[in-house]
Amino acid sequence: MAAVRGSAVDIPTQDGIADAYLAHPDDTGSHPAVLFYMDAFGLRPHLRGMADRLAAAGYTVLVPNVFYRHGRAPVVELPDFLDPAARPAIFEHIAPIARELTPERAMSDAGAYLDWLASCPRAADGPVGLTGYCLGAGLVLRTAGAHPDRVAAAAGFHGAQLATEEPDSPHTVAGQITAELYFGHADQDRSLPPEQIERLDKALNEAGVRHRTEVYTGAQHGFTQADTSAYDTEAAERHWEALLDLFGRTL
Repeated sequence: MAAVRGSAVDIPTQDGIADAYLAHPDDTGSHPAVLFYMDAFGLRPHLRGMADRLAAAGYTVLVPNVFYRHGRAPVVELPDFLDPAARPAIFEHIAPIARELTPERAMSDAGAYLDWLASCPRAADGPVGLTGYCLGAGLVLRTAGAHPDRVAAAAGFHGAQLATEEPDSPHTVAGQITAELYFGHADQDRSLPPEQIERLDKALNEAGVRHRTEVYTGAQHGFTQADTSAYDTEAAERHWEALLDLFGRTL
């Protein structure tokens, strides 16, 4: 694994400045770019650590604060460890902020993030990879559909509400996707019941999207997040293997 350099960066968008974290190998070269979408708890030390691990594998990784319209990260103050007792009060603050990130706003921002990566000297030319967690998995789907010419591979883990019956559900963009996809779902996840997994797979199959779906037995929503009580070491390592395999073949 390569030594890594991380820094705070600012990204101009149509609605202001998005703060973000950039990680890349500590050298003078350019590397395949990855846009990393946060979970609902936001840009924080644990996600920076995940970005560093991905950068150490040879990638230039951008983790934007997708809630930037409500301030710089941390938008919501968090304890060092998120246990079940802390969640209700935290989500009282997070839920309205997340609802304001409409698909239209999110995809306007996605274009800005991709433009910034395209101009970043540390990012290699060519299509990028996407990875996302929780609400970030939905942003991954939407971004792959909105920018098919710019995304080569996309992965989502413990995604929430990916294939609802709403007309603007993330899965409805399947017909626009050209990237190869991977999904790692948690089987103990009330935010993505089996019928939604089936609906997502059906949409991707009908659209001819190259994809692989795996359901991680015994895993909870948030299994990759080591600063929460949902963390599952075995499932998290399985996610890293799948993610690095996908990016290694496509970027």
